[in-house]
Amino acid sequence: MSLLMLLLPALGWGLLPPVVAKIGGRPSNQIFGTTVGLLAASLVVFAIVRPTIDLKSFVFAALAGAFWVVGQVGQYIGYKNIGVSTTMPISTGMQLIGTSLIGVFIFGEWSTGIEKFAGVSGIVLLIVGIYLTSITDKGSKRDNHQALVRNIIMLLFTAIGYCIYNSIPRGLESSGIAIFLPESIGMVLAALIYLAFSGQFDAVKQKVSWMNMIGGLIFSIAAVSYIFSVRDNGVNTAFIVSQVSVVISTLGGMLVMHENKSRREMVFTLTGLVLIIGGAVVTSIF
Repeated sequence: MSLLMLLLPALGWGLLPPVVAKIGGRPSNQIFGTTVGLLAASLVVFAIVRPTIDLKSFVFAALAGAFWVVGQVGQYIGYKNIGVSTTMPISTGMQLIGTSLIGVFIFGEWSTGIEKFAGVSGIVLLIVGIYLTSITDKGSKRDNHQALVRNIIMLLFTAIGYCIYNSIPRGLESSGIAIFLPESIGMVLAALIYLAFSGQFDAVKQKVSWMNMIGGLIFSIAAVSYIFSVRDNGVNTAFIVSQVSVVISTLGGMLVMHENKSRREMVFTLTGLVLIIGGAVVTSIF
């Protein structure tokens, strides 16, 4: 069972991007459907487990969920503009860099010289990996430098949402299963606010939005199994194996969405993925 819990997060988070992209719709459809699916799953989990949580943790967990929506909307826009196989390595690498820096400056991690050296080395690996995965052949359909730069900047700012989402629970007394429901409530509320302010509230009536609930259910399976994986396998092992999701999502984008790459682009992409996973390992171990 511990092996299953170890592998499910990588599989679930890896399949989410190509599945949502395949279902289709606008980013507004995708974020609404995903968050509603998450809320439905979290209500079931809450009814079964019945965890306890204090009011402060509930509020901050909901806030964390709202920030997750910022990051997820950025990814969904990225899928549409530059594809899953380009968006996911860039977004994942940015999340890892941001979360590591928050750990250093807010939570006092990397206190020794060795930890600082390893941490900086890991961030360098992540940056190089991100760069390699973004390389396209000149003259190809994907060779739109300005569009790529615009989307990288967009992913940079929206990745801040992911970093805050990952960091808030570290300061709470309650964690794990206990904050799953309040996080999903915050996600749904933030998604509705996004729809309202972007003038896309009609998404709640569209069939494709409700079809995207599948994405929320997939995310929920990954999130819950990750909680149990941390308990059974330890934080570092659970986190490192979960990062294989970026490989699954990138290759899944190529296969499911037919995001074809040349041999040269494939070499750069695979090399970049190896560096991103390597950077994740180095920054998490130390």
